[in-house]
Amino acid sequence: MSIGNSPEADRPSVGAALQKARIGAGLTVEEVSTTTRVRIPIVHAIEQDDFSRCGGDVYARGHIRALARAVSLDPRPLIDQFDAEHGGRPAPTPAAPLFEAERIRSEPRRPNWTAAMVAAIVAVVGFVGFTLFTGNGKSGGGPVASGDANAKPAPAPTRHPSTIKPPLKPEPSDSAVAGLPKDKVTIKVTARDGQSWISAKDANGKLLEDGLLKKGESKTITDKERIDLVLGNAGAVQLYVNGKEVKRVGDKGTVERLSYTRGDPQAG
Repeated sequence: MSIGNSPEADRPSVGAALQKARIGAGLTVEEVSTTTRVRIPIVHAIEQDDFSRCGGDVYARGHIRALARAVSLDPRPLIDQFDAEHGGRPAPTPAAPLFEAERIRSEPRRPNWTAAMVAAIVAVVGFVGFTLFTGNGKSGGGPVASGDANAKPAPAPTRHPSTIKPPLKPEPSDSAVAGLPKDKVTIKVTARDGQSWISAKDANGKLLEDGLLKKGESKTITDKERIDLVLGNAGAVQLYVNGKEVKRVGDKGTVERLSYTRGDPQAG
């Protein structure tokens, strides 16, 4: 069905044309609303030429276009008729002056702090490198000052392992021995090379010390008269009596029974 070619007096209104075409197509308002997603009250209002519920001329043109296509009408004559009856389509506002104004307006340039920081770092690195280079050039004792660019520093003298002497163990000083009480017997036992079992009693048989001495541990025992000492694994023990070392206590794995009094250990 086509309209627009009939005389003005015989041409139906936009709403009447849409309603007639819908009825001719055998469609209900609900079906047209489902197809176009235009709400049913608005479809009824448009068919009565009431476009106030469309929300404006732009939405009214869109609804006319959708309803016309749903009932197989050409929407262009209906939209032209709507524009003629409602003051015509507004002329578009030229946008060029707006763009020109935006183009003329310029923002002030901000300082580039990143570039400034990079330049400062480069200057500092260059100054440090120049200082190091000039400092090395002034030293007269190095290979660079002598003019030989390929010269290498002389290696440090190495010593053969056989010529290196182990550090001597400090002997107890006379002052240390003199510091021990003269009226007592003092024994210091150290498990130097392994663990050892020790037992110590006084002259009356009273137990002064008894237990396992782990490697690296030491025990110091004193008595007024005499100390009777039993050492297990005697070869692993370092023994001091009254501040003097007993050079040979025994062999490893053996049990030694020793007795010491006041004075020199050899006198015990």
